[in-house]
Amino acid sequence: MAGRACGVAVCAVLTIGGLGGCGTVAEREDDVRDAAAAFEAALSEGAYDRMCAALAPGTVEELEQSAGGPCARALRAESPEPGGAVRRTDVYGNQARAVLSSDTLFLSHFTSGWKVVAAGCEQRPREPYQCRIKGG
Repeated sequence: MAGRACGVAVCAVLTIGGLGGCGTVAEREDDVRDAAAAFEAALSEGAYDRMCAALAPGTVEELEQSAGGPCARALRAESPEPGGAVRRTDVYGNQARAVLSSDTLFLSHFTSGWKVVAAGCEQRPREPYQCRIKGG
């Protein structure tokens, strides 16, 4: 999975912005911050099952297909590095970006809450983010 670019749809939505969603902007940003922090806490603790639960369904599916096994095993093999504290969140409708100390996460809102769509993302000049973990 290393070296993959984040999906065009995710990057386009984050660039253009969207409408919709429930709650105030501040509430939505808090929810994104909480989801990103929970994902990072699970990563720091090596709690791969909790990390998988924090991932979007398409991301779990992509990990499992690529690894030929369960999500937790795929994450363990991927060995993602913790990204640190959440420094900033940007929410665009049902899409969001959480900028951490040393990582960027992309999230989408589902009926069950905010889920991580892509992690281990690096910004590249005039190109989409390149993400180590992402959905299809």
